[in-house]
Amino acid sequence: MNREKSSLARSRFALLSNAYYIFQKDLQLEFRTRYAVNAIFMFAITTLTAVSFSIGPARLKSMVLAPLLWIVLFFSAMSGLAHIFVREEEQQTADTLRLVTRPSTVFLGKWFFNLVLLFSLELVIVPLYVVMMNFSVANVGAFLLLLFLGSIGLASVATVIAAIISQAGTRGALFAVLSFPISLPILISAIHGTRLTIDGALFSDCLSDLQVLFSFSVVIITISLMLFDFIWRK
Repeated sequence: MNREKSSLARSRFALLSNAYYIFQKDLQLEFRTRYAVNAIFMFAITTLTAVSFSIGPARLKSMVLAPLLWIVLFFSAMSGLAHIFVREEEQQTADTLRLVTRPSTVFLGKWFFNLVLLFSLELVIVPLYVVMMNFSVANVGAFLLLLFLGSIGLASVATVIAAIISQAGTRGALFAVLSFPISLPILISAIHGTRLTIDGALFSDCLSDLQVLFSFSVVIITISLMLFDFIWRK
């Protein structure tokens, strides 16, 4: 029994360690090319600037501010997160990854990279949104938790969809088309919860939205790990 537990622990450590190496590889490549970073940040900043100038000094209500924030975050993420698998196919390194490591390792490494990229986007976009859109949140703790769980869900969807469409010819169009309906439960719950936090609702009022985001993230990550062997090995 102890030997089986020790073997299982070593297997999990090897999985996480190899996933970290893949994350590190993608991070180094991104620092060299800056493809995803430039695409995401340029889209987000351009959209924010255009919307801010078109609205002017008018103060928008929470029913407009909440969906607008998540629309900017969603489409900004979709503009760059697909590149994580497309780059492997373009550089012809996908077959090497298939030979040297397990599919679950590839998924976890690239999921973590997309998650870090999305968090980095939000560190810039959310403060800019606060300043440019006169955006204020009454319940900051619940808002940050909504942002955290929503980001995990979006990164999970983006990673598995990017793997699916990396073989297609019209990758950019397919990525947005496939990602949106799957991400819809995330967006609906995140928008509703964000609107409540703007209006000063209690944490308990946002609990149902937080539960949906958490449950959806767990389900999509679990399903992705179960199916990724088939997706990755075609």
